[in-house]
Amino acid sequence: MSTPVLSEKFYAQMKKLEPRYPNKVALLLPALHAAQDELGWLPPAAIGAIGEYIGIHPAQVKEVASFYTMYNLKPVGKYHLKICTNVACALRGAEGVVAHCEKKLGIKVGETTPDKKFTLYEEECLGACGTAPAMMLNNDYVENLTVQKMDEVLAKLN
Repeated sequence: MSTPVLSEKFYAQMKKLEPRYPNKVALLLPALHAAQDELGWLPPAAIGAIGEYIGIHPAQVKEVASFYTMYNLKPVGKYHLKICTNVACALRGAEGVVAHCEKKLGIKVGETTPDKKFTLYEEECLGACGTAPAMMLNNDYVENLTVQKMDEVLAKLN
């Protein structure tokens, strides 16, 4: 018998959420979040396990997971940096912050550092236009970014 991809904690969390939803299929987004929180990304085996649990084909699970940028379908670093480069953030210097991160981390957007510590992405919109430029650091917002503030954030993570 093979080792389960998702933990008992994952399944217990899903059982607890089930009464809040009209059916198991409605658990798809919470299940994707819980699996990613547990594994750091959504490997094919987790996609399959989620599909089996909620009763849909794994292709449907992957279809939803690939639609949203918040789900990782490939491994990411311990620190996942998603910098918004949409209009408001771009006007306030986001592209310079991205370029600075690429140089400082030695990677391009979409890449992970060799030590698997950092992954850098550009995000289309984080909905934080009033505090632009903004970034998601894993699941937390960092706003009013500057090159100096980015250096301070990265220093705390090293």
